[in-house]
Amino acid sequence: METPIPADKRKYDRRWAPRDRLPILTKAAYSIGTAVDMWGLWLYAGVAYMVFNLYLGIDPWLVGLGVGLVRIFDAFIDPVVGWLSDNLRSKWGRRRPFILIAGILSGLGLPILFMMSPAWVGIKFLGVSVVFWYILLSNMIYIPIISAFTIPYYSLGAEMSPDYEERTSIMSYRSVAQKISELGNFFAFKFTTLAWFLIPGTGKQNTLLAMRVYTMILGAVMAIFAIIIFFRVKERYYDKVVVKVKEKISILAGLGETLRCMPFRKMMVVGIAFTLGTSMVGSLGYYVTRFYVAGGNEIVGNNWQVWMGVAFMLGGLLGVPIHGAMSHRIGKRRALIVACLVGICGYGGSWFLYTPAIQWLQTIASGLMGMSAASIWMLHSSIGADIIDHDELKTQERREGSFTACASYMLKLGNSLGVIFSGFIIGWSGFTWKLQIQAPQTIFWLRFSLAALPVAGLIIAIIFISRVQLTKERVKENRRRLEDRRGKV
Repeated sequence: METPIPADKRKYDRRWAPRDRLPILTKAAYSIGTAVDMWGLWLYAGVAYMVFNLYLGIDPWLVGLGVGLVRIFDAFIDPVVGWLSDNLRSKWGRRRPFILIAGILSGLGLPILFMMSPAWVGIKFLGVSVVFWYILLSNMIYIPIISAFTIPYYSLGAEMSPDYEERTSIMSYRSVAQKISELGNFFAFKFTTLAWFLIPGTGKQNTLLAMRVYTMILGAVMAIFAIIIFFRVKERYYDKVVVKVKEKISILAGLGETLRCMPFRKMMVVGIAFTLGTSMVGSLGYYVTRFYVAGGNEIVGNNWQVWMGVAFMLGGLLGVPIHGAMSHRIGKRRALIVACLVGICGYGGSWFLYTPAIQWLQTIASGLMGMSAASIWMLHSSIGADIIDHDELKTQERREGSFTACASYMLKLGNSLGVIFSGFIIGWSGFTWKLQIQAPQTIFWLRFSLAALPVAGLIIAIIFISRVQLTKERVKENRRRLEDRRGKV
């Protein structure tokens, strides 16, 4: 039971508000970094089945295993990066050097993930195609680089403002940018069907070549965005709080303290439940669209994926301001529960809205999914910044990197397991990549998984959200106590 806040302490000093608001250009500059995360980390998982299963013919369970193992490896890298970031002291701050160097390298290295040859499919090593081993090896080199960007980047977002409302505004900008950049992941399917990549005399597309060209374009943009963030966004807490701490934070002690924070543990369960439920069916949406809604037609299926991406983006763009305003009125926790309910409608409704009879109805489901996802992550991150203040009040340390790394570790672990399970679901359903028309029972299980599994995860998320006790009044009181102790930032 938390100690009630005295009535005289609940007053919010409105003199903070103008000083806490960041310039729009600063928030916009910070928000573009989410494109580096979307394209550097999540594009690969989104197109893996299209490239390696449907184009190269690698078994879906093997594709899922490869991508899943990579994500598990990624999860172990994050705590190390978070620890390094928390302990760095430089004239450019803790986060920005990582953002600059890793952002440029991750952009340059993205195309390397698709530099295998189709001739490698039939070559075996330890009884498995060398394509599988290339997936593992190339990603084990690339993942530490992209993690060196993402962990400091998301840590920076938690320390840009000490204000309860402004934090939601920052995350709103980031969520909007995320929805726009996420469209690049969906457009990859359309890009592979352009006439430039048609194999002469076959009528088939060179999907692998298309992905190499596409990732070269995205990689160049990623590097430019990293440079912009380095020069435009400053670290607010660094000069006033961080540089005063001379002792380095132990990686084990830091992670231990982080995991002892009860509100943080509850919010981790929220993130894991949502991520695991949705990642298990992340690829299934494409399979259902192509082999059920589009009747197995690759061109039609890929074109619909683009429109699904547009709907997902528009849903996110609409959901962010709605849930942002809702959080201002009813609090972040209640707004987050509403976002989960929207997701239940979207994923559960996919059973009815993904239909070959009226193909465009599936965009409604995608729009609701996008609205839910954007709003959930916006509010999840905003609450996360409040939790860091709650922790600082108890430990007298600011460990944004440790919190970001722990959260990222658990979310990527959930995503890893989800990707692995999705490969087994596709294989278990009886899917055969050589067939344009799949068996009715295969279609049934793909559709059922798409509709049911995310709903189960969202229900679990709602249960744990309701148990987080950081109300608006409590967060503002935490801030007052912190500033009385160590001054304002």
